[in-house]
Amino acid sequence: MSKPRQRVSSGSPYEPIIGISRAVRAGNLIAVSGTAPLGPDGRTVGAGDPAAQARRCLEIIRDALEALGAGLRHVHRTRTLLTRIDDWESVARVHGDFFRDIRPANTIVQVSRFIDPEWLVEFEADAMVDD
Repeated sequence: MSKPRQRVSSGSPYEPIIGISRAVRAGNLIAVSGTAPLGPDGRTVGAGDPAAQARRCLEIIRDALEALGAGLRHVHRTRTLLTRIDDWESVARVHGDFFRDIRPANTIVQVSRFIDPEWLVEFEADAMVDD
């Protein structure tokens, strides 16, 4: 008999509105939803600072993975979404701070905007718990 899916919330005010979980674990696979730079109060962290926003997004992803019994070491794919492609290098350096030794597959793309126009970056992540 398979285990039921496990879900975790980050407390984002958007999760219940949209009907999503921050992350879902099905067996050994974990999918982390697009993660915006929100603080515990639901407000944008690092307004105008793409590196600070990237750090906050990746902290939220790390915490969601840990709540599901995984960690950053299990991430095999990330997606970086930017509203200003010129921010790629500062955001990529923060990604490197979190994933330098893990080195997941990654795609960096520019999007026209996010739900909140203050957000400059969002990340998605996929993980596989294989240990």
